[in-house]
Amino acid sequence: MAAIYSLYIINKSGGLIYYKDYGSAGRMDTNDTLRVASLWHSMHAISQQLSPVSGCSGIELLQADTFDLHCFQSLTGTKFFAVCEPGIQQIESLLKFVYELYTDYVLKNPFYEIEMPIRCELFDIILTQSVQKDRVALLGQ
Repeated sequence: MAAIYSLYIINKSGGLIYYKDYGSAGRMDTNDTLRVASLWHSMHAISQQLSPVSGCSGIELLQADTFDLHCFQSLTGTKFFAVCEPGIQQIESLLKFVYELYTDYVLKNPFYEIEMPIRCELFDIILTQSVQKDRVALLGQ
């Protein structure tokens, strides 16, 4: 069973710019992935406003019986979130690494337009390799 089910990248306005499925049991179609991304963006924004603590950056972890949803928001407002097995602890560091890959392979690509869907083959290859490598490390804990 995979430690990481899926990975999403949402731009600052709430649009889904990247989605990758890593073997989740129920594969979603394109409309479902767009709904999940939109719902998460909305919940994240509402949680920032409803928080009793000033300076709240939003939901970082959503725990359910069968999955955990971890979120990392960059300073530019781009959100990286992963749906994974419950109880995995090192997902935050993986999401920060995904952000590094995003800045190195996507934002530095002269053909990429900011806030648009990511269509960078090298980013996809290196991200898949990293997730596969981390999947082995995460399951070994």
